[in-house]
Amino acid sequence: MLTQLTISNFAIVKQLELDWRNGMTTITGETGAGKSIAIDALGLCLGDRAVTNVVRPNTKKADLSATFDIKKNKPANTWLSQHDLEGDDECILRRVISSEGRSKAYINGSPVPLTQLKELGRLLINIHGQHDHQLIVKASEQRRLLDNYAKHQNLIDDVSYYAKKWAELTNELERLQTSQAQREAEQQLLQYQVKELDEFSICEGEFETLENDYKKFSNSQSILEDTLTTLELACDNEQFNILDSLRQCVDRLIQYSDIDGDLANVSTIYQDALIQLEDASNDLRHFHERLELDPQQFQVIEERYSNAINLARKHQVSPESLHIKHQELLQALANISGDDSRQEQIFVELDKTKIDYLEAAKRLSDSRSKAAGEISQLITSSIQELNMPHGQFKAHVSTKEGEQLSSHGLDDITFLVSINPGQALEAMHKVASGGELSRISLAMQVILADKVTSPALIFDEVDVGISGPTASMVGDKLKQLAKTTQVICVTHLPQVACKGHQQYFVAKLTDGEHTETTVTELSEQARVKEIARLLAGDKISEHSLANASELLAS
Repeated sequence: MLTQLTISNFAIVKQLELDWRNGMTTITGETGAGKSIAIDALGLCLGDRAVTNVVRPNTKKADLSATFDIKKNKPANTWLSQHDLEGDDECILRRVISSEGRSKAYINGSPVPLTQLKELGRLLINIHGQHDHQLIVKASEQRRLLDNYAKHQNLIDDVSYYAKKWAELTNELERLQTSQAQREAEQQLLQYQVKELDEFSICEGEFETLENDYKKFSNSQSILEDTLTTLELACDNEQFNILDSLRQCVDRLIQYSDIDGDLANVSTIYQDALIQLEDASNDLRHFHERLELDPQQFQVIEERYSNAINLARKHQVSPESLHIKHQELLQALANISGDDSRQEQIFVELDKTKIDYLEAAKRLSDSRSKAAGEISQLITSSIQELNMPHGQFKAHVSTKEGEQLSSHGLDDITFLVSINPGQALEAMHKVASGGELSRISLAMQVILADKVTSPALIFDEVDVGISGPTASMVGDKLKQLAKTTQVICVTHLPQVACKGHQQYFVAKLTDGEHTETTVTELSEQARVKEIARLLAGDKISEHSLANASELLAS
């Protein structure tokens, strides 16, 4: 349930903190005072779209927060746990809106996307607006209301799943059929490309080896000459070589190793250098002796290396990736060659999917028909209690199978009403006035609220177009609903306002330069005066006060 609503710099509200309790709370006030302002603020906390003019003039931002008691709300607790946003036994939704229109949302102090506010908000409270009755004449809204009453979301999900699958298969089949000529041309190109790469048949990692061999062979003459020259300088020249010179250096220094420690270290370094040079010379000699110049082998390597580069350039890939490109083209050719068999498979899948869809749609239709019978009786009884003694209501479900598989099933839902004796049932928008639509809408909302349990319900002037004895009946309906859930009702009717367990009064104050809305909880005595004002207008008489007391006492 909603326990607190805090509003700062919102519209014409400077600062407001409202505490809410169980049962039924009514909100009244003068015309234009902003009775719905708290509901609008709450709607933003629940994720409604924000505009710049919601921020109070000459302030930087509006700050709104709503606190809910969720001890007994398992769905909300589960949602919070799944999103790592748990609190204690309460949940705080907060919305901050800048004067430039930027908006930030928070759940239990953590920043969240606006979509998460909406998701969680639906588990905490339901708001019924004063124009909801205009929606119920729409076919989509009538289907939604019936489905909500039936509580068969699993059946709707099944139908939607098969409809989506059927649409995907249909689109795939259409793509395959319309691109037949294009696929044939593509297939020919792929066959040529694959044949060319098949003939070249490069292996994974082969180009790297080719490149190394090519570099080695192309520089082999220079390598041969330079290694020979190096060997001459290092050890083979009889006139002078580095190895002989280094041996002489070692021989001269080693005799002093026992005399001077510094020379001993230098002598050791020269000896190490001599050993390394001898090893290097031996390795270089072995390399030089093994180096072969085979022109035919080099020609083979050069030709394959060059072909690999040209093929890679042709296919717009690096030579190292040519093997991968070959495999991709093979797969593409296999895929395009399998399209014909895929078409045959799609026809089989389409037939099966349609059978599955029709079975799921039949289960949904049966559930809707059963729910339609129940809701028709309940709403008929309810609108008769709301001063429409001859009113009849019927939720009509007609099932028809078309070529297209709708995600909503095969049913057309139509709400039919009859207001007067002997009048045939007709579509709601044809026979019901605005006030009658309001009463039918309220009856639905009460029935659905009772069926689809919600921790809190807000009715924002849903009693528009209603007066007299009917208003009293509407108040009784709302108070009856408040036995099982929290009800907050914005109203202009004294017969409804008096049914509340507590009542708030909204007033607009101005000093000529600034305007501010205030909301005050009324004492019992103040409630009498406010009910009297609603009954008689600004001129409150003893008679209207007595009537107000009588209404409250009843």
